[in-house]
Amino acid sequence: MSEGVGRLPPVSANESSKQASRDERDAQVDALWRRYRAGDEVAKERLILTYAPVVKWVAGRMRSALPPHVEEADLISYGLEGLIAAIERFDPGREVRFETFAAARVKGAIIDELRALDWVPRSVRSRAREVERTAMELEHKLKRAPTEEELAGAMRLDLEEFRALISQIANSSIIALDDGWNMAPGETPHLMETISDDRAVDPASLADTGDLREDLAEAIARLPEREKAVVALYYYDNLTLREIGDVLGVTESRVSQLHTKAILRLKGSLREAVGG
Repeated sequence: MSEGVGRLPPVSANESSKQASRDERDAQVDALWRRYRAGDEVAKERLILTYAPVVKWVAGRMRSALPPHVEEADLISYGLEGLIAAIERFDPGREVRFETFAAARVKGAIIDELRALDWVPRSVRSRAREVERTAMELEHKLKRAPTEEELAGAMRLDLEEFRALISQIANSSIIALDDGWNMAPGETPHLMETISDDRAVDPASLADTGDLREDLAEAIARLPEREKAVVALYYYDNLTLREIGDVLGVTESRVSQLHTKAILRLKGSLREAVGG
């Protein structure tokens, strides 16, 4: 057998140095844990700083799935509470890596805080998504916009229950003026920028006709006649819900229901058009 066969390749000086650095860091962290368990609060603060990157990592991953107005800095702030709780409750005897244990605690703390800040019940948000999804499924199946009765039936609700649900969703819909609004690739103006200025030239008359405008026009054209009328009177003629009710001969509450249904349908159509 020739010399060298079956032997491990030599470890480079650089790799050896990195391993030594990792070993030294692990020894320092172990020492911090021993000091903390002995009641050293300074060691606890050092552990928080040592594992702070876990909070930033979890917050960064969660931020991508949240609305634009949610700041990553806020998520990190919420997550630090979870990290502190993880340090206080960690049991080395369970043979679980602290980073794994802490990540779950951090994520839970962030979710708990977001839920506490959200004044709209999760059940309402879930039902709103269900209405959007059901409307799109029926539109594909029927090749037209579904009626109220068809939507209610697909959701196993009677008409009054369905209208009550639409009213509940309408009352829970709010937006932040500093939210981003994706108009086209590379363009993310804030909703605040869309508020009209009476002294300025109407931007709608200067806007180019883009893909989104065409998609929106097609989606509006597919709306049932009454919902289409509400959209036109509200957004183009600037009538109030009460004034629209007078025009259509229905109550203001009914106009609000029609408006909410129209918006849910349009949101579903636009989401499908952009592949989301």
